[in-house]
Amino acid sequence: MKVFVIAGEPSGDKLGGALMAGLRTEVPDVTFEGIGGPLMQGQGVQSLFAMEELSLMGIAEILPKYRHLKRRIRETAEAVIAAKPDVLITIDSPDFCLRVARLVKAASDIRTVHYVAPTVWAWRAGRAQKMARHIDHVLALFPFEPPYMQAAGMECDFVGHPVAGEPAVTEDEVAALINKYGLAAGADQIVILPGSRRSEIERLGDTFVSAIQAAKIPNKHVILPTLPHLRDRVAEVFAPVLKDGGGVIVDGTGLSPEGAARERLVAMAAGDVALAASGTVSLELAAARTPMVIAYDMNWISRVIISRMLLTDTVTLVNLVSETRVVPEFIGKECQPGPIANALEGVFADPAAQYTALEATMQRLGRGGDAPGLRAARAVLARL
Repeated sequence: MKVFVIAGEPSGDKLGGALMAGLRTEVPDVTFEGIGGPLMQGQGVQSLFAMEELSLMGIAEILPKYRHLKRRIRETAEAVIAAKPDVLITIDSPDFCLRVARLVKAASDIRTVHYVAPTVWAWRAGRAQKMARHIDHVLALFPFEPPYMQAAGMECDFVGHPVAGEPAVTEDEVAALINKYGLAAGADQIVILPGSRRSEIERLGDTFVSAIQAAKIPNKHVILPTLPHLRDRVAEVFAPVLKDGGGVIVDGTGLSPEGAARERLVAMAAGDVALAASGTVSLELAAARTPMVIAYDMNWISRVIISRMLLTDTVTLVNLVSETRVVPEFIGKECQPGPIANALEGVFADPAAQYTALEATMQRLGRGGDAPGLRAARAVLARL
């Protein structure tokens, strides 16, 4: 069996690595081609080009590199068609992946699977109908998504979210991390998660720094989990709070990709409260049982356009999955240091409601069942 698989950012690489491992469990002689990061490469993909080229988000961020991305889309589609795989699996990154799938479908009958349903419940509901023209099957991370995809004419399976398959962080793991990085005993640890893209770190950095400095949390220290290639920029942007709080950066240097990912999760669990960019990271914090405040801003053009399209009153996944609104969020023009600092103080002082929502989120995402990567692999195979 031959599979062509594409991911465009670290979260997609994680999904892809687990899916590939699941496929290998079910079909030992499976072979892979495609685009991916270290986790997918560890499962056998020799990436056509660096996955980081695709880690862009927002209209204004994509436009300057549009010609380059368009060329990469064409090159990737040609590689898929030439490979003649049994199935093309694209993972998230819709601006790139769905354009590749469209070209592939126009020139072949290769079966197409897209992993991560578009957030049509949040904005741009018409995306599902457009996607159905060139996607046969969708693998959904959330239990409420299949009806949206099926109504548009695609097959869809809820396969669980990968964070639900993570083993619970143990006290021994946290103690080992505290010892390794020399975290101050008895300090109030604030985890800072400004995103996995350089553009996010640079855009959110000043706001996050000011909010942390303003938050009246006694004996506060900071923990900054990040990726190795972002370490230097994170250290530069967050130098004031790293210095003031005696904080540390945790990037998994010297560890395997799996080990580094686990260390970042343990670092999240070591925190008393977190300030994080919007996205999948809120679910990782839920898995780590760390209460949080979510904040995010974007280029003003993207902010104006997206704000007019939103169909929901929250973009925080923990709020959506738990059907609560207990995680404070500050999006777009609301992303200001003062209100964020006040919210951090409130969550730190009384996290009880969030703990209940975090547990509900993990249960609804499949904790305790088969690993999501294996479920995704079986769903792909069952519908071939």
